[in-house]
This record gives sequence, C-alpha cells and structure tokens, in this order.
Amino acid sequence: MKLDRKEILKALETITIAGEGKNMVESGAVANVLTFGDEVVVDLVLHTPAMHIKKRAEDDIKKTILELVSADAKIKVNIKVETPEKNEIKGRAIPGIKNIIAVASGKGGVGKSTVTANLAVTLAKMGFSVGILDADIYGPSMPIMFDVENEKPISITVDGKSKMKPVESYEIKILSIGFFTSPSQAVIWRGPMAGKALNQMIFDADWGELDFMLIDLPPGTGDIHLSIMQSLPITGAVIVSTPQAVALADAKKGVAMFLQDNINVPVLGIIENMAYFTPEELPENKYYIFGQEGAKNLAQDLNVPFLGEVPIVQSIREAGDYGRPAALQTASVIETVFEEITRNVVQETVNRNESLPATEAIKITTMAGCSAVKK
Repeated sequence: MKLDRKEILKALETITIAGEGKNMVESGAVANVLTFGDEVVVDLVLHTPAMHIKKRAEDDIKKTILELVSADAKIKVNIKVETPEKNEIKGRAIPGIKNIIAVASGKGGVGKSTVTANLAVTLAKMGFSVGILDADIYGPSMPIMFDVENEKPISITVDGKSKMKPVESYEIKILSIGFFTSPSQAVIWRGPMAGKALNQMIFDADWGELDFMLIDLPPGTGDIHLSIMQSLPITGAVIVSTPQAVALADAKKGVAMFLQDNINVPVLGIIENMAYFTPEELPENKYYIFGQEGAKNLAQDLNVPFLGEVPIVQSIREAGDYGRPAALQTASVIETVFEEITRNVVQETVNRNESLPATEAIKITTMAGCSAVKK
C-alpha cells in the first residue's frame, strides 16, 4: 500500500496545536511530509519547547493519520523548536570611558584581583585616568586592596540626576559591592539580582572621563560574565593564570568564552602570576614552584599575546593586605614587573583599536525559559 501525501496533509488540517489558533498546516507548523510506501515522515516546527505540547502534537498526528488515512501506516514525527525572540536587551557604552578591559581568570585563587589592582595603579602612574569596577559580586576584594573598606560612595547630582560618586584611592575611581555590605555579610543572590546591582554600579555612577576602566570579574565563566558583556562593549579581555595544569585548563576555557563567535571579545593577552620564587638571600635563583612557563606556552598554543609574568614576592601579598598595591613601591622589582606588563596591555589595546572595529555589547535574548547569546 502506498500512502497519499495529499490525504495526509488534509488529515493534518484537522489538528490544532495548543496556543496556535490555526490548524497545523495553515499555521506553517508542518514543514514537510514525506511518504515511502506505507511509511510517512512528518517534519513539524513548533514555537514552544514545552514538552507536553510537543508530545501532544506527536500523538495527535499519529492518531489522526491512523484514523483518517491508514490504520497500517508507519509514522515518524520529527519536531524542531524555533522559539520567537523577545525581551531583547542591548548594552550601551558609557560616555567618557575610552577603553573597558575585563580582567578574568578561569579559576579562583590565581591572583586576578591583585593583578587588576596593580595594573590600575601602574596605569595611573603612567598618566592615565583609571577606574575599577569590582564585579566579583560574591567575593569583592578592591575595598581591602585599596584600604577603603570603611568608605561609602556618596550621592551627587549630575545633570539633574542622582548619581553615585565612586570612592577614590591612589587616583583610582572604585566601585564595589563591598562598599554596600558588611565584611561578615555573605552575598547570596541569584544571577538577575547580581546583574541588577552591577548595572547600577555601571550606569548610575558618575565615572567621569576615564582612559581605562578595569573590570575585576569573578573566576570562572558564568552569569556575571554574560551580564557584564550584555551591559557594556568590552574593548578587550586580559586572562590571569598561574603556571600549573589545573589553572591553565580553566584559563583556556576563559579564553574560549571571550572568543566565541557570539561573544567575540578580543583577548589582549595572558598574564602568568606566581611564575617563580626567588629567595631574598639567593637573588639569582628561580624556583618554579607551580611549573615553568605554563601560561606563556598556553598563550603560544592559543595564538594570543603573552603579557608577562609576576613572580611570587611576599611584599605583593603584604601590600594587598595593607591596602597599598605593591606596584606603588618605587624602585622595586614589582614596580618594574608591572610597568612592563602594563606597557604590553596598553600596546595590545592600541593594536586592537587600530585593527578592529569597536566591540558591541552582546544581546541576551530570553526565550521561554532559556537564554541565548548573540551579537
């Protein structure tokens, strides 16, 4: 027995998909019908991922064909979901801010916040105007690192609107969720609430004119990262890693996140922190406690710039704890190290701005309970 395609389509015209209002042929849900003797394949396109609607549509098709066309038909239904886009949100640039650099790490504990703080003060020493957005909502570090734990942003009026004035320390403008919570208070927020707090610190603040805004991202690749890239057009990203394999594996994921086609944020380079240890009494010796040149090799493998290495020096930890970034120490090894790294970051930023168009903030498109990322 050979099934007739026209009879099958006529039978399918008796079925209405929940929420459509029209029968599935008239609504365009039936994309194709193929027959092979007593076999029939129906390709169906739905506009909702709801499992019960998909299951009902499949059952209705099989039941209708068996009843109205042939009780011996062998039926296969292929269902594809194409959800209509809605709730599209696009980020916007902040007037007066020339470059926005995201400082990220795939793994926690590699010194990303320490590197951010020292990059900021070195940029300021070079004559640039600099701000830091501490986007590590669940573990803000900048208030401690800049000795402003007890400070609070004040409210000022700008063009008739109330704005937050960032806290300033060592000529760096800083905003952090740490200014609005007590040191012993855990921030237990879901993604949307954290995203809202970040947007307030970004757009409800009077940042003024900045050559560089550094964004200290939380470790990993997650909701906060998407919220930031949704809110702002990021000029480029800097990845911080230590040399050991477990950190490099996560750093590789961080690079991959920024380079995804639907995110497409240029990676300015990788910084290797805790690269080696040199005892004070043996200044010529280098001990590679966590492995040698792991981040440098990763940068070569991924074809991204290697921005430099930061040794293990006790004064870096002490300076961070005391609230005075180590790069402020004049005529020190750390000052020299961060001057070289910062020059490389500036040069890569210049190269990026000369060779690539401005980065667009990505759009987060909410779709019936799931989300997609696109440019």
